[in-house]
Amino acid sequence: MLPMDPVMRLSFVNTKLRDYYDNLDALCQDLDVDKEELVKSLAVIDYHYDAQKNQFT
Repeated sequence: MLPMDPVMRLSFVNTKLRDYYDNLDALCQDLDVDKEELVKSLAVIDYHYDAQKNQFT
């Protein structure tokens, strides 16, 4: 389960992307997370997924 707080969510997701997943699709599939909802929740704090860096920046 992802943290509800957007800043904690950002930290959690970026750590998982860095350490375990090659891309956002793999993370979402493995953790059974709605990709669109995740992207929107981090856009609220002005973070957007960068596929080249494989992180939200």
